[in-house]
Amino acid sequence: MKVLLLKDPKEDDCGQDPYVRELGLYGLEATLIPVLSFEFLSLPSLSEKLSHPEGYGGLIFTSPRAVEAVERCLQKDTKAEVNRIGLHTEGETCGNAEKLAEYICSREPSALPLLFPCGTLKREILPKMLKDKGIPLESVTVYQTIPHPGIQGNLTSYYTQQGVPASITFFSPSGLTHSLKHIQELSGDSIGQIKFVAIGPTTAQALAAQGLPVSCTAESPTPRALAAGIRTTLQPHTC
Repeated sequence: MKVLLLKDPKEDDCGQDPYVRELGLYGLEATLIPVLSFEFLSLPSLSEKLSHPEGYGGLIFTSPRAVEAVERCLQKDTKAEVNRIGLHTEGETCGNAEKLAEYICSREPSALPLLFPCGTLKREILPKMLKDKGIPLESVTVYQTIPHPGIQGNLTSYYTQQGVPASITFFSPSGLTHSLKHIQELSGDSIGQIKFVAIGPTTAQALAAQGLPVSCTAESPTPRALAAGIRTTLQPHTC
C-alpha cells in the first residue's frame, strides 16, 4: 500500500529516512516529497546579538531552521558554542508552546530578555504567554518559508508513476497551503478515497479549516507514532 509524506527526506545513521523505515515495518511503501524551502534572513543582526550574550537571559529554539540559523552565525556546533558564550539552550525540546512557556517560567527568573530566533510564520502563542507572565522576549526573524520549486513537478511525477496514494501526510499548515491545490487537481474524483493525516494538532486544524477530513493525527511528531497511526487508519482490522 502506497503512502505519501510531504516532507524533506532525511537519512539517519542507518542511511534511510526514519519515516520510510517505520512505515516499511508495517508493509507500507512511503514516498517523501518536499513541499517547502527556506530562505535565511537577518543573519548579520542575529550574529551581532549572539556576540553579546551578556544582554540576554537565554535562547529559545522552537524550530530546526532557527537552530540552523544560529549555527550558520556561529559556524560551530550550535549547542556547545551557545552554551560556551553564556546563553542557555535548555528546554528547546519541551514540545508545544504551552509546555515550553511552563518550562521557562519554572526556571530562575531573569530581568534580561530571552532571545527568540524565529520564522516569518511564527505563531504568537509563546510570545503572548511569556508577555502575560512578565517575561521579556526579543524576537528576531531569521528565516522565511517559501514553496519548494519542484513541488508541482514532483507531485505530477508521483501520481503518473504511482497513482493515487492511500494516504497523504502533511507536516505543517504551510506545507498544506502550498501543496493542496496540486493534490486536488491530480487526485480528481479519487480524492475522497485518500486518508489525510496530520503530524500534529496544529496541522490537523489547518486540514479541517480546508474542509478536509482528518483520518489520523499522530500522537507525537515522531516516525514511530506516525507510522502506528497510519497503520491503524489504513489497516484497522490488523490492530
